[in-house]
Amino acid sequence: MAKNKTIDWEEEIKKTTSQFLEKLRIVASISIIREKAEGDSKEDVYKVNIETEETGLLIGRHGETLNSLQLLLGIIIYQKTKQWARVVLDIGNYRKMREEGIKEMVTRITAEVEASGNPVTLPYLTPLERRIVHMTLSDNPKITSESQGEGKERRVIIRLR
Repeated sequence: MAKNKTIDWEEEIKKTTSQFLEKLRIVASISIIREKAEGDSKEDVYKVNIETEETGLLIGRHGETLNSLQLLLGIIIYQKTKQWARVVLDIGNYRKMREEGIKEMVTRITAEVEASGNPVTLPYLTPLERRIVHMTLSDNPKITSESQGEGKERRVIIRLR
């Protein structure tokens, strides 16, 4: 596909995702929602939701397979179009449910930190999940969060300001 050509991103992403799942022999329905990225970015985000009976296989342990599939899908789309598209892959609304679970955990831990005054270190979270924690607490006047460590040892600490 030529770089100057206008790309119907939703169609291209749906077609590529469908072909990818066919190669894995997975029957699924695919829906795509185009949204504007948060912040100053003018870039669109394409949220690809896959509904299938193979959710566990595609999500993997703690979403690791899902994250890998998202990366692969992005690379395949780039190879076909020679342009990057921001693709967020979700399977059976796993990411949405995970985000809600993280927010509930943060609310619970925030109350614990306020009551005890002691900081709490969260278990391992992906960079996206750590961002959810930081964004959830960004407007809290009493509680703050910070990330410490490197790689798989990186943790979020929630403490009083």
